[in-house]
Amino acid sequence: MGKVTIPNLLEMKKKGEKITMVTAYDHSGAVIAEKAGMDMILVGDSLAMTMLGHEGTVALTADEMIHHVKAVVSGAKTPLIIGDMVFGSYNESLQQAVHEATRLMKEGGCDAIKLEGGRPDVVKALVTAGIPVQGHVGLTPQTASLLGGFKVQGRNLDAAMKIVNEARSLEEAGAFSIVLECVPEEVARVITETLSIPTIGIGAGRYCDGQVLVYHDMLGLFDKFQPKFVKKYADLGQLAVKALEEYKKDVRQGAFPEEKHVFGGMTREDAEKLK
Repeated sequence: MGKVTIPNLLEMKKKGEKITMVTAYDHSGAVIAEKAGMDMILVGDSLAMTMLGHEGTVALTADEMIHHVKAVVSGAKTPLIIGDMVFGSYNESLQQAVHEATRLMKEGGCDAIKLEGGRPDVVKALVTAGIPVQGHVGLTPQTASLLGGFKVQGRNLDAAMKIVNEARSLEEAGAFSIVLECVPEEVARVITETLSIPTIGIGAGRYCDGQVLVYHDMLGLFDKFQPKFVKKYADLGQLAVKALEEYKKDVRQGAFPEEKHVFGGMTREDAEKLK
């Protein structure tokens, strides 16, 4: 399987072939995602919570994001890798947005960037600068406080039309795909059927062109909360706890290390002299 490209994703939408996307934040996570055959990897700003222990995504810095993007790029060569633009990195001006997105691609090595919100002016500026952009509408975690918290967006007609129009404007500005987060299934379906670019859903129902989940959520590695839209495919967190408990028990009881885990090699004579 060769490198996944943006034209590949557009062709998948035309054919009705579902697109798979997952987050990853380090080398080992990227290796696993690639082995599983993911089409895209998002180095999401959710790493602020899953990897760094913050309560939200706002505290994450551009330098921290670049650090994690580099690690993911080193671990996966086949998926399209997307780096998240962090809060504050594209809010001040179009020049700032181009500068920070360029850093993310040059220093991090990702294939594209993602940014939140209906900002067609920023998307157009980035695309004009040669930077592929994935949009993100609906629930936008970086500005969740303005939206009343982590809540489903677009539940009435006016709110739904606002999200539909934002998605359209991002496509017109040059975005190659759009993440739809926490919107009613009906809204996501209208957007998906309206746009010619792929939609990637997270809590957006069954009719999106693809789906994305957070690595730690779907594998049971993050237990502070679990959104309704998450399907937990494994509980690696509990497995890890049990393994470490067994390790602790073995060490305390002298059952580890065993003879097969130790190094020998000294002659008996040298060992006696060493004593």
